Amino acid sequence: MLDCIVIGGGPAGLTAGLYLARFNRAFVIVDAGAPRAAAIPKSHNIPVFPHGVSGADLLDRQRVTLRRYADQCLVQGRIVALSRCGEGFRAQMLGGRNFDAQRVILATGAQDVEIALPGVNDAVRRGIVRYCPICDGYEVSGKKIGVITHDVHGLLEASFIARTYRAEVTVLTLGGPLKASDEELERAQSQGVKIQSAPLLMLDIGSDGGAALEFASGALRLDVLYSALGLEPRAELAVGLGAAQDESGALKTDKHQQTSIEGLYAVGGVAEGLDQIVIAMGHAAIAATHIHNHCAEIWKE
Repeated sequence: MLDCIVIGGGPAGLTAGLYLARFNRAFVIVDAGAPRAAAIPKSHNIPVFPHGVSGADLLDRQRVTLRRYADQCLVQGRIVALSRCGEGFRAQMLGGRNFDAQRVILATGAQDVEIALPGVNDAVRRGIVRYCPICDGYEVSGKKIGVITHDVHGLLEASFIARTYRAEVTVLTLGGPLKASDEELERAQSQGVKIQSAPLLMLDIGSDGGAALEFASGALRLDVLYSALGLEPRAELAVGLGAAQDESGALKTDKHQQTSIEGLYAVGGVAEGLDQIVIAMGHAAIAATHIHNHCAEIWKE
């Protein structure tokens, strides 16, 4: 039986693996090969990269580092079921292969609710469509920004961008309702946020950057579009064991990143808290260290 199974090979999962390897633990990282971080064109919020780093480059660097200590720990595949196995856990891969371990770290992340717009994937790669103003709002300071949303969470995000980065911000509901009170709308508008609730008739992602949007009420030219449609934590494996979730669907954890299921940890986007790479890495360090200390007597045997 392994000491730990790490499910997910994004920044959090790879950091957990690094710590476990340097603790001389027996573990595997099972990765389905589609980390959300890989789509990041460039992040400037990771302190050791003064010129920024792409998500793909960051992940490559993390894998190179990890392989110095545990060359065979990365397993390509998808975990489709997680169950109790004695006092530990059994993780079943698609195809039938099983791993048994005393502890499990879920680093399965979250999935952005996609925008139903043509060419969105290419626009994300080019930095025209974005998802995280905390990550890259600084780079769009003073520009014309659209925030696509249908609720007060997105309205607050629009206010955050307008207030923090002095941007010209328009909330786009694309014809759908905006679930916010009159007071919340007035507060956002007092900070300079405009509201465009008309359906979108045409979208043109320019080859030279930016987006041209046409509505029945007129046209709008924007430098960047932010999607504030929400996140869906990939928590199914833990929920199947009865793990508690918060109102957003993220897994509730204690100060050691342990869920309500003893021995099951959640780190990164699947766990409650601020959705940032550096925080996900911190989660991973906390969880891996707690697992090492908890399993110390078993390891000595």
